[in-house]
Formats: sequence, C-alpha cells, structure tokens
Amino acid sequence: MNTAFIENTAGRGAAQYAKKRTAKGKAAAHQPSGRRPGWVTYAILGVAFVLSVFPLYSAAMYGSSTTTEIARSVGTLPTWLPTLTLFENFGQVFSTEQFNIWVAFANSLLVATTVSASTVFFASLAGFTFSKLRFRGRQALYLAVIGTMVIPAQIGTIPMFVMMNEFGWIDSLLALTVPGLIGAFGVFWMTQYLQEALPFELIEAARVDGASMFRVFWSIALPAARPGAATLALFTFIGSWNSFFWPSVVMRSQLTMPLVVPQLRGAFTSDTGLVMAGVFLVAVPLLLVLAIAGKQLVAGVMEGAVKG
Repeated sequence: MNTAFIENTAGRGAAQYAKKRTAKGKAAAHQPSGRRPGWVTYAILGVAFVLSVFPLYSAAMYGSSTTTEIARSVGTLPTWLPTLTLFENFGQVFSTEQFNIWVAFANSLLVATTVSASTVFFASLAGFTFSKLRFRGRQALYLAVIGTMVIPAQIGTIPMFVMMNEFGWIDSLLALTVPGLIGAFGVFWMTQYLQEALPFELIEAARVDGASMFRVFWSIALPAARPGAATLALFTFIGSWNSFFWPSVVMRSQLTMPLVVPQLRGAFTSDTGLVMAGVFLVAVPLLLVLAIAGKQLVAGVMEGAVKG
C-alpha cells in the first residue's frame, strides 16, 4: 500500500492508520491461523483418518466373506470390496431366533438417550454451581468429585451389583440407566466451560431483576452452555451405546446392541463373517449420529478451546 499517496490525498492520520493496518495484515499472515495447511498437515490427517476408519472397514470386509474365505486369508483381508455376502449376513442378524435386534436397538437407544439427557442437565447444573456460586467447602467438594475420575469403574462393580440386586433391578434397564445419570467427567467439563462462557454480570443482572437462582441457570446459564452441552451429550451417548462390561453383568434376557455380538457366536463353532457383520451393524447408528451432530461437536470443542 502506498502510504505516501494516502498522506498526500487524505492526510497524515489516514496514512498512519493505513500503515498500521498493513502491519497487522502481515503479522496475521505469519501466524499459524493465517496460513494454509501444508502437505505435511494433510499427510498426518490422512494417516489419522486411515487408522481410525480401518477397524470399521475391516469389520465390513470380514462381514463380506465366508468362513472359508477368512480362513484362507491369513495376514490380509479376505476381500477389499463389499460383496453380497455382507447383506446376506445382515439378513441373518435381523432374522435370527436367538434375539430380536430391534428390541436390542430400542433398549440401547432408550438407555443412551436417557443417560445423555440426564448427564447434560445435572452436569450443567453442577457446573454452574461450582463455577459461579461461592459457598463453604466448594473447592473441596469439587476436588472430591473430580477425584472419582481416577478410580476404575470395575472396582465398584460388586457393590453396585449388590445394590441392583437389592433393588430388584437385575435384568432391568433401570440398572443401566440410574448409575449413569451423572458422571464426574460431565461435571468437570461443564464447570470449565461455564467458567469462561458465562459472565458474572449476566447473573448479577438477572438477580437484580428478581430471578431465582434456578431461573438464572435455566434461562441464562443453560443457553450459554449449549455448545459444550451438545458436545457432552454426544460423548455420553457414544459411551453409553458402546458400554459392554456393565450390561453383560446385570442383564440376562434383555439385550443391548453390544450384547448382540456375543449371541452370534455358536456353542462350538463361530461364523466370523456373521459376527463381523453384527459388529458393523452396532457401529452404524453411531456413524449416523456423528454425521448429524459432528458439526456441533467440532463447534463445541473449538469454542471451548478458544475460550480456555
């Protein structure tokens, strides 16, 4: 930009302003956010994508093969393109007499949706309390909640099973839903998010207008936490849908989608292609959820990263 020309036509002040704008533009061009990613970045992302997708792709390829073809393909995939065998295995999974896959799908959807909604609500409420309210013992209580994250879930399996048995919830969806209504990770996530996303001035203004603290949470804090809450809901839904250990402990006749896969194995022999087709079917609903809510997930994570 010709600052001398600007100075002659518009004055020295305009020339100085133009010079500053030019300097800022050059500085932004040298920053990482202002540069176009190079081939190294795309290569790393490409490798990460292949490594992430390959297990699901392998399941589809094994599901597209018969047991004989899988036995012959030692050290490599039996096929590299889907075949009609995959759809035949899908048909066997849907028509098997051992279980009803639609009932298992409904169970998983009900549990995952309930747990996700409950976790978002209670974690947002706890996060609002820990991040914006001041009361005695707040820090100690918050550290106690976060400290439970380092305890393996398997340690509490026996006490939790005894409690579920006393409540009469064995082989009930309540045993899968109630223990997961809230988690320490959700509290930590929403506390950190609301600490930056919600200014104290909004809370003070609402309190001056006569709003109760719960009204402040419902009308101000929860809308402000929507991106972080959406991300937490997606993480919780995926974790609940993929849960296998605890459902295998407390469920007997009722099944969830992950519990369908072991049912496809025979007592003495196993059709690997059929099992892999079942694995692929378990993952398909999650792929649809990610395709629909993936944009919201990235927006929530990026917004939290920028504010943090």
